[in-house]
Amino acid sequence: MMKGKVQTVLGPVEPEKLGLTLTHEHLLHDLPKEVFRKPLPPALLHLTDRDYAMHNLGWIRQYPYCFDENNEFNDEAVRNAVKDEMKFFKQSGGGTIVDNGSVGLRSKDQAKFLKALSEASGVNIVAGTGFYVTQSQSVSTLNMTQENMEDLIRTDILKGVDGTGIKCGVIGEVGCSWPLSEFEKRSLMSSAAVQEETGCPVIIHPGRNKHAPEEIVRIFQEAGGKLFQTVMSHLERTLFTNEDLGDFASLGTYCEFDLFGIEVSHYQHNEDVDMPSDAQRISGLKYLIKEGYGDKIVISHDIHTKHRLIKFGGHGYSHILLNVIPKMLNRGFSDDDIKKILFINPRTWLTFK
Repeated sequence: MMKGKVQTVLGPVEPEKLGLTLTHEHLLHDLPKEVFRKPLPPALLHLTDRDYAMHNLGWIRQYPYCFDENNEFNDEAVRNAVKDEMKFFKQSGGGTIVDNGSVGLRSKDQAKFLKALSEASGVNIVAGTGFYVTQSQSVSTLNMTQENMEDLIRTDILKGVDGTGIKCGVIGEVGCSWPLSEFEKRSLMSSAAVQEETGCPVIIHPGRNKHAPEEIVRIFQEAGGKLFQTVMSHLERTLFTNEDLGDFASLGTYCEFDLFGIEVSHYQHNEDVDMPSDAQRISGLKYLIKEGYGDKIVISHDIHTKHRLIKFGGHGYSHILLNVIPKMLNRGFSDDDIKKILFINPRTWLTFK
């Protein structure tokens, strides 16, 4: 029944109605803080307080995962900020946001919040299902069989989340670590099985190793997953050379650069590598277009901490629309390139096959 449509929290819509689409955001999440929490580095040991305050904002931007309040993304302050931002996103020309709220990330009232948010703002919101990384899961979830996992994903798509009737329109983000755990392998295989059955799009979070995306693709494809309807996230923090980017793009998934707005090179989750700037992200995208992969690119911000919201001193969900697109045009991207990346590719991916 969903074939040829996109499933939003307000029901199915025609793909042409999506408008400008961000494919990887978080509008709410309840990720356990210990999953991303980092110890204070020597530079911060002098701090007597770690409140979210203007005098700490520079430190928070440099070391976001050292501040628990920054990682709380399910409180009233965040909800109010996100409501305001969705209205601003719509006013600025935005159309659709994919909320990557898989199990291990999403809060108990996530689906209801997203539905009310979409109704109030006029922004199409696509909700995610599936399972995030092992470290975010409860013991009961980790003990689920592949059949159990498939049943949950299938129910979220076909009947709705937790009896709400609010249906998910994407499987993801499917969380993977390096090396992959047995739970994460079951998660990949169950996602592939339900995708094959329902025609639902999939989006995957790879482990922080350059070999992770290729290993994931192998396991996912062997389990029946459709690469032409699958996004591989976070490639700018995973693959650092044009050669690696081109080799991976040739496998057939959508290539996602989704950390736009992060302009701090220090990367707390993998201090052996440097987080690229927006300028470097744009350069990587230009390379992919030159190599013929312009119809396999999607982009986003992956906002999941307070400091990236406008009300907390950040760039917000409209950053790509207001700041990145002008820079892309200034760097030689054509109007057709922009249209593919932000309009055509996302709706092609999100349409049930």
